Amino acid sequence: MLTTEDFTHFPLQMWDKVLSKVKKAVVFMDDNCAEALHWSGGAAALLEAGARNFKQFSSFEACGANEPKAVFVVSTLLKGITVDIIKDIISLSHFQYCVVFTTVAHSVHLIANNVTAEMEGNPVFEQFEEKLCEWMGNMNYTAEVMHVPVVFAPVSQQLVLTPMFAHLFPLLSPDLGSLNANRPEKKKFGSLIDIDMHSLPAELQIEIKSLTSALNAMFEATGTREENFAVGPMSRIIAGELASHPQAKNRRKTAPNKASIIFVDRTMDLTGAVGHHGDNLAEKILTVLKPLPGHVTDVQVDMLELTSLQRTPHSQNALAPGCLAQNQSPAAQSLWEAMLTSKHKEGLMEVRRQLVEAASKEKLPIKMSMGRVTPEQLCSYMQLFQSSWGALESHCGVLQLGLATAQMLRHPGLPRWDSCLAFERLLLQALGDSGFLAVLRQLLSLMKPSGGEDSSASGCRRDECGPDELILLLVYLYSLANEAQPADHNAEGDEEEELAKLERELIGALTLVITRETELSPLLQKLTGCANPEELTTERAHSSVEDMFETLRGLSHTRDHLKQLRSVYTASDGVHQATYRPFLRQILEEVFHPERLECPDIEYMSGGLTDLLKTGFSMFMKVSRPHPSDNPLLLLFLVGGVTPSELRLIKEIVTTHKPGTQVLVLSTRLLRPTDIPELLFTTRRLVPDIGV
Repeated sequence: MLTTEDFTHFPLQMWDKVLSKVKKAVVFMDDNCAEALHWSGGAAALLEAGARNFKQFSSFEACGANEPKAVFVVSTLLKGITVDIIKDIISLSHFQYCVVFTTVAHSVHLIANNVTAEMEGNPVFEQFEEKLCEWMGNMNYTAEVMHVPVVFAPVSQQLVLTPMFAHLFPLLSPDLGSLNANRPEKKKFGSLIDIDMHSLPAELQIEIKSLTSALNAMFEATGTREENFAVGPMSRIIAGELASHPQAKNRRKTAPNKASIIFVDRTMDLTGAVGHHGDNLAEKILTVLKPLPGHVTDVQVDMLELTSLQRTPHSQNALAPGCLAQNQSPAAQSLWEAMLTSKHKEGLMEVRRQLVEAASKEKLPIKMSMGRVTPEQLCSYMQLFQSSWGALESHCGVLQLGLATAQMLRHPGLPRWDSCLAFERLLLQALGDSGFLAVLRQLLSLMKPSGGEDSSASGCRRDECGPDELILLLVYLYSLANEAQPADHNAEGDEEEELAKLERELIGALTLVITRETELSPLLQKLTGCANPEELTTERAHSSVEDMFETLRGLSHTRDHLKQLRSVYTASDGVHQATYRPFLRQILEEVFHPERLECPDIEYMSGGLTDLLKTGFSMFMKVSRPHPSDNPLLLLFLVGGVTPSELRLIKEIVTTHKPGTQVLVLSTRLLRPTDIPELLFTTRRLVPDIGV
């Protein structure tokens, strides 16, 4: 019987194909592939397989005369910049044997080269092999080029990510305007749901085809015949592309296992992605600790407390950071699962329990203490391991997760999490009692520059909202704008004018907040395109904030095309407070409903002509359509990212409604709240970077 383990093992099987070629080679790998490997054994797997060295995929890298073999692993088409970098490295080295792995299938390479005819063999790869020999300087040297979909990163037993597609995000209303700009008046799209695959820019088509090709390879390896379902415009395109994949048709005829896969657009619920209601340990760690360089998901863990080094301004550079990906240790893996899918308090208790257990195993002089878990208490346990190198090595995985927890608990930015949560709750209650304008005015009152009259001389207090938090609250509020009390019908015109005026005030206030910052956060750097405050002019900040509001205005309409699941808000009834109702909860409650009801918003995408005929017959007779709960395994693919608190929610709903059901979450990335403004306001959604 098919299980989620078959899918979490698939990435390891694909990496085995790469590892079989790395003996005595220097390996060059781009950031996307390195991140996927990071969750599948890391650099240690390469070295254990016999690799001599591991280098960044960069034109500034090369090898010596005593290093004749190279292996390149890239996540892009073998075109443009990617080809230039491979050529540069080979030209500066003395290779006699080159192997190139690309995660992009040969069929996608043909499309990228405008070849539509069916072709035997792999002509694009064969031509590239000849080029490699040419660059090595001898046509008798050995060159191999092949496709291996090392696209997936098994982050946990419940979650598989696709680092290559971390910036793939559902389209928004400004994108609709861009697509319509060059179309004749009669052929302009009325809404995002009308957009089809062929109307998208070539770069985005290639990215979607690369993703569906990788998913097809995963289903091929696991012998799966999938039923595709979709919720949202981008999900419809991806699910439709997977359903019509040429190789998938043959696979489905013979595959012994069945599974349902539901693609869901992140834009169906932005409230949950930027909110701070997630009572989850991993979510807070991912939010407050710095990202690991070159990675989208993992973070840097300061390892200094496991050494006898003194903390100085330069001590961080002397020690490599730890991380959350601990593939080698079963104890660390189980702890990571608990941190990812348990409540905050339960996760803390599990961290303490595992540290106490590890110290007891090593017979270290641990002093037991009950009650509240504190960072000082966790650090006192971990410092015991300093004196024993063997104990440190044996429990390194658990210790890194323990350090990440302690560093999160004492991080100066953590109080802002609780402040945001308090403001979100206030806004949620106010939406049910007031109009959108009144709630927006409450947000305007929070926008105080850090150097303003109302602030202390030392700047913003730790628990006050900075520009990042204000932007998150704006996204939170605009995503719920349709839930506010409707205005009086006669006053609609006045309200529009009033809203425009208030938005101008908000733009001015937020611009002032940003320009008064003494240091720009990563989000503000991406939003403004400036690395430091000295570069940032008022005009540039104002222009960036204006563009941001252009996108914000459309966020409340992302569910307009839905018939049933149109709201994520439950208003106060006088007894109970107003609450946010997660979109994923609503989908899963529909899927696991005991009466197997058909939800019009969960669209079946695998039917083709057969399904169209059934639709016609259903007008005058009862027709049974496939249902997501028909199969023993359910895959949820969140296009645009999933939060740790949503993973916990999925686990709880499955346990409550249909225990024993196998559910695996696939997604483009594991989200922090600040990832959403970046994806909304700074990502090139229509023209992604595909390395060309």
